[in-house]
Amino acid sequence: MFKSLSPKGAATRDRIRDAALARFRRDGHDAATMRDIADDAGVALGAAYHYFPGKDAIILAYYDQVQALHAQRVTAGMPHLRSLRARLDLVFHTKLEILEHDRKLMGALIRYTGYADHPLSFLGRETRSLREQSVALFALALRDEDLPKDLAALAPLAFWALHMGILLYSLYDTSPRLARTHQLTDRALDAAVRTLAIVKLPVFRPLRRRVIAALGDAGIALASAPEAA
Repeated sequence: MFKSLSPKGAATRDRIRDAALARFRRDGHDAATMRDIADDAGVALGAAYHYFPGKDAIILAYYDQVQALHAQRVTAGMPHLRSLRARLDLVFHTKLEILEHDRKLMGALIRYTGYADHPLSFLGRETRSLREQSVALFALALRDEDLPKDLAALAPLAFWALHMGILLYSLYDTSPRLARTHQLTDRALDAAVRTLAIVKLPVFRPLRRRVIAALGDAGIALASAPEAA
């Protein structure tokens, strides 16, 4: 998303991003100005605009940062986990831990989700690559499972959608350290893993085919959409 920078330039960009996020968390995204952010970062206003055309670009950098950190932690922990349940635990709970202290910021940004053309929409065109990277982490968790080809294509998207629903719930969770959200996640994963073991049976092949067709008609593409196997 960003052009290559020298080490010094990358450090300046990161300092501006971090200063902006600190102010967003404290005062809110709307109240902050680029001049405020430049002052907090100790750079000239022109320098702030050189690295980020505006506040939206900083938020997109934040999205990138969250996704990169999530991928780093998941890929580091995945080789040590043998069961599907443990691998899914890692993907789900790690994301909650990363975002635990940013729920106020995320709550302010979720309003853009209803605008498909807004660059900050979690479901918009500008963030498509981030969604694909996130779905890929669920595909990684499922990689060693003996699944029919159609279900192997469908399941990562289904788990990604489940995790998005849980993240939405977490915005309203007032329990210490998101205890209720983590409990909900555990129960949801227990049910999801059992459901996966059932729907992979041949008798559910027609149902899987209909679901994939419905997603295709709705314009929701899977990483691959093979014939049911």
